[in-house]
Amino acid sequence: MTSLNYPDYSIVIPTYRRRDSLSRCLQAIEALRFPRDRFEIVVVDDGSPSPPADLVDSLGGSLQARLLTTPHAGPATARNLGAKLARGRFLVFTDDDCMPSEDWLASIDRWTSSTAGACAIGGHTVNVLTDNVYAAASQGIIDYLYEYFGDHAATRRFFTSNNLVVPREDFLSLGGFNETFALAAAEDRDFCERWLGTGKQLQYASDVVVSHAHVLDLVRFNRQHFNYGRGAFDLHCSRAQRGQGAVKIEPLRFYAGLIAYPLRESRSWRAACLTLLHLWSQVAYLSGYFFERVRQGWAIDATRPAPRSGDSSGTPTRTDSGSVRRIA
Repeated sequence: MTSLNYPDYSIVIPTYRRRDSLSRCLQAIEALRFPRDRFEIVVVDDGSPSPPADLVDSLGGSLQARLLTTPHAGPATARNLGAKLARGRFLVFTDDDCMPSEDWLASIDRWTSSTAGACAIGGHTVNVLTDNVYAAASQGIIDYLYEYFGDHAATRRFFTSNNLVVPREDFLSLGGFNETFALAAAEDRDFCERWLGTGKQLQYASDVVVSHAHVLDLVRFNRQHFNYGRGAFDLHCSRAQRGQGAVKIEPLRFYAGLIAYPLRESRSWRAACLTLLHLWSQVAYLSGYFFERVRQGWAIDATRPAPRSGDSSGTPTRTDSGSVRRIA
């Protein structure tokens, strides 16, 4: 049995001003069917006005749970801080608007026990807001990207950071998530590309399931994909910094497939609406890309700093309630 101080898995959850979502996430983790001594929970508050110490402290006494706080700098920095101070052999990343299934860690444990070498595992994410066409469209786009880039040998293959498992030492040696990505956009794609670039593996695990409840309306949907476009510019700068040269545009069939993806399931009015949203997402994405490119001076910057491993200043200290906070 694993020592209480050295669990096998560290569940790292960045959060920012989403108490209700985080509460549901933690309740789902509390319900996991997995030995309590084999995992810990590391919640990293990314500069919220009121850090959710009460939510972390309210978890059952058998759980190992800590709260880290850091000035607002984006999810990449928050995840890196959590990874640096985690104690598990494996980092299990999810988001505060996700709810893992009860067998989530048990499924992860089967994969880590059977996979040889340094392998990152990406699970399956299910949109539970089925009546929200904007949330359905966003998840549909991710599903299409997973399918399109699904070849194990594909250099553009990636997994989203809301359901990702990585050996901790390999994660830190690679530099973690690139903290020059300030938005929640493309930092996971950048990490996966760098991971593959070192000869390591990415393994898709369809039985590692989290439910995703990201409430969207038209304004939020537009902002989300606009920011994805901004993140794409950062991704292209990172690729240039890694010596990958000019921007590569996907073939026309990629965009045609993405836009028409909902129509593969049905020819209903809902599918038509989703198709229009897939189309609009690319308009917002392209607008965000060129906005960021103009904002940063147009040229793809190959001289930007290399990824940092979250080696931030500040000393972690333990509060009276037992949660850990980073004092900047």
